[in-house]
Amino acid sequence: MAARGVPEQAYVWVWLPRRVEPVVAGVVGRVGSRLAFRYAASYLERPDAVPLYLPELPLQREQIVPDKAVAGCLRDAGPDGWGQQLIIARMVEGLTRYDEPGEPGLLTFLLESGSDRIGALDFQDSPYEYIPRGGSATLEEMQEAAARYEAGEPLSPGLQVALLHGTSVGGARPKVLLEQAHHPGWVAKLSLARDPFPVVKAEAVAMNLARRVGLAVADSRLTSCLGRDVLLVERFDRSATAGERKMMVSALTVLGLDETAGRYATYHELADTIRARFTDTDATLRELFSRIVFNICVSNTDDHARNHAAFWDGPAGMLTLTPAYDICPQLRSGDTAYQAMAISRDGRRESRFALCREAAACYHLELAEADAIIGQQVETITAQWPDAADECRLSTREREQMWGRQILNPAAHYKD
Repeated sequence: MAARGVPEQAYVWVWLPRRVEPVVAGVVGRVGSRLAFRYAASYLERPDAVPLYLPELPLQREQIVPDKAVAGCLRDAGPDGWGQQLIIARMVEGLTRYDEPGEPGLLTFLLESGSDRIGALDFQDSPYEYIPRGGSATLEEMQEAAARYEAGEPLSPGLQVALLHGTSVGGARPKVLLEQAHHPGWVAKLSLARDPFPVVKAEAVAMNLARRVGLAVADSRLTSCLGRDVLLVERFDRSATAGERKMMVSALTVLGLDETAGRYATYHELADTIRARFTDTDATLRELFSRIVFNICVSNTDDHARNHAAFWDGPAGMLTLTPAYDICPQLRSGDTAYQAMAISRDGRRESRFALCREAAACYHLELAEADAIIGQQVETITAQWPDAADECRLSTREREQMWGRQILNPAAHYKD
């Protein structure tokens, strides 16, 4: 596919609550260095129209120019590292990771990525006709395509389109989308030949353990394809009713931050926002605290604000925490580790239970409640690790490499 010209605007389509067909909501276009949004008059006239997200995009006729590069709820629907790489390569027709054309802008990524993206938005060239992008292929075909792309080998036009189907999913690692009749579908996370450790198996066992300790976590299962591990994660942004999609925003958007300010996102500020804008406040705060503890238990230090999300209930104007996802243990060396987001109000991020105890009040928890959560998780992981490792087909060596290093590293118990 030859590269298109630099787009100046894109029409935003949305699946409204309990609707199975999208409608045009408005247009996003360039205003200087920013992307401004304007609702379509036809959308504002709908009795079921809802804000795409508040406070960013209130229902109004005037153009909305954000105080950052683009409204976060729109950026959340765009591709990240893996998807952007594929789009850049496809635009120069060779689909090889060695081609490095100039970096396209966000509008290009929004218009070139697949339409079956996370959440309930899509982007089109036309305000009148909705044409979904992205083809279909088997998991085997998409695994082969990803492997060929990683090796710098060309792909057939059909596999280019099929692989494009997964470019709408965020994240730096390769993912593809799998559809299944009478099921919300799956995000398939693929292995890479250059992985420094069994990344997919590590995430599979972490997700397995998360369920065992009682976290609200997306359903997942480990499988294999063409001799490589694949983790299937059920899509929680889709309804059981075919065609329905759920509106979602990242914690980065909830906190009012853009990509350049992501490093300033904190758990304690997210807890403050939960108190103000989320449903089931106390239960949600307890769940958030439990997820922080679990991330420490499994050395998931990639817990940045894009790896947390909330459902947006436009009619009610409220947020609800989504199931946990992207819980991936990271390699560790030595005793020192830090979470991506600060846990306590003084900005501390150490991957230690003692810090969680000190910060318990931020999450509406008494010290005894915090101790009970920590103790229950450590006890459950210790007792059920062998079964979880069996289910995820970890070899003896893989178990030895993970246990006491990534899983329940002794440093988590250090006081300071």
